[in-house]
Amino acid sequence: MTTQPTGLRERKKRQTRESISRHATHLFLQRGFDQVTIAEIAETAQVAKMTVTNYFARKEDLALDLGDTFVSMLANAVRDRRPGESALAALGRTYLAAADAQDPVVGFSGPEFARMITDSPRLVARLREFHDDRERALASALADETGAAQGEVMPRVAAALLAGVHRLLFDETLRRTLDGDDNGSIAAAVTADAEVAFAALEPSLGSYAVRPIS
Repeated sequence: MTTQPTGLRERKKRQTRESISRHATHLFLQRGFDQVTIAEIAETAQVAKMTVTNYFARKEDLALDLGDTFVSMLANAVRDRRPGESALAALGRTYLAAADAQDPVVGFSGPEFARMITDSPRLVARLREFHDDRERALASALADETGAAQGEVMPRVAAALLAGVHRLLFDETLRRTLDGDDNGSIAAAVTADAEVAFAALEPSLGSYAVRPIS
């Protein structure tokens, strides 16, 4: 008896969140992130100011609303890796699929959005925090998956290397976007870069965190 109302409430919340984010992004792209206030976003989205802050604790997260997905992406790829597949192979496979799909989570945001980010020191700083959070989440997942003892350094070393490659590829995608390259050529370029980068890590991480074949 309660399943349907709960489902409807959750759908309503999701729709409200998406509407706020959509209106905020439109304003940010029009006028620049730093020039738009929370009150203006609330008015445009036709909600109370408190509603905006309830859904988005920080103004930066209105612009970077895929932050949760971004942070969890690498850890999830490790947890979902196939039997016999290493963490390195799983992350390489996941990245190449995302680049082929021109996924915004790996940087395919379009020139207007990319410029909005790079023009705002606050957004650049928040994006840096997301990268750092993603590395920590990956280190935690690697520690869990390998049964590492508390404080063991290897999961953090591997996470620094693997997340570092993803950060480099994200930055390269952003740079090429700002330079005016189209998404197809960017995807081809970063795919080639990714293959070089992941191959460079193969000697040290190719046999690390391999999922057992049961």
